[in-house]
Order: sequence, then C-alpha cells, then structure tokens
Amino acid sequence: MNLSDLKLPSLDLTASQRETLDKYLPLVVVAILVWFVARGFRKMFWTAFGLFWAFGGWHSLRHLIY
Repeated sequence: MNLSDLKLPSLDLTASQRETLDKYLPLVVVAILVWFVARGFRKMFWTAFGLFWAFGGWHSLRHLIY
C-alpha cells in the first residue's frame, strides 16, 4: 500500500515526508485496528462478567452441575 495509491486530496508533501508516510501508514492503521479490537474484547468481557454477577454468579449454574 503506497500513499500514491490512495485517493487523497492534493497534499504538498516533500519526497521525504511521502516516504515516511508510505513506510509508517500501514503500521499506524494496524495499530489503530488492534486497539479497537482490544477495546471491544475488554468491553465484552466486563459486560459478560457484569451479567454473570447480576444473575447470581455460580449459583445460577448449579443446574449444570447436579
């Protein structure tokens, strides 16, 4: 993925700035995606834990044990 492949507005970038963006733009995009996924997993875990706690914890699972 090169910066020139993206349809961006006309930016007046020097060659070194364009090379830096070409080099680090994929890493930044991946880091942002990983951060959003980790945030989603964290929220999903705490929501599940809260529901488990609210509906009785281990006592609500005793029908599976006996």
